[in-house]
Amino acid sequence: MKGVLRFGNKGKLSPRFIGPFEVLKRVGPVAYRLALPPDLLGVHPVFHISMLQKYLHDPSHVINHEDVQLDGSLSYVEHPIAILDRQVRRLHSKDIVSVKVLWRGPSSEETTWEPEEVICVKHPYLC
Repeated sequence: MKGVLRFGNKGKLSPRFIGPFEVLKRVGPVAYRLALPPDLLGVHPVFHISMLQKYLHDPSHVINHEDVQLDGSLSYVEHPIAILDRQVRRLHSKDIVSVKVLWRGPSSEETTWEPEEVICVKHPYLC
């Protein structure tokens, strides 16, 4: 299913498709009704065929819906675990301090560079 805001990302960082979901029935010549999970209750279950893509099963793509805790905006919260590195970059006449943060999500861990002041305000226990 294409075009649904998912996991709090917008634009080029959002996943292009979510699913797979079972096709319940063909509603019209180019529309299908899908079996959506309860956490997508606010999404209309009928989709134009251009928004769907055939899925070939791959076990590495499966995310257990029970493991993902979604909030009201259909996104989940990743929690920072630790600061792994720190760097100072010079931008014109200003020093920008960034920290490499280890995040834990529902199914994996990842690292990102974030501004130190933002991390210290939102997560003071890391600073």
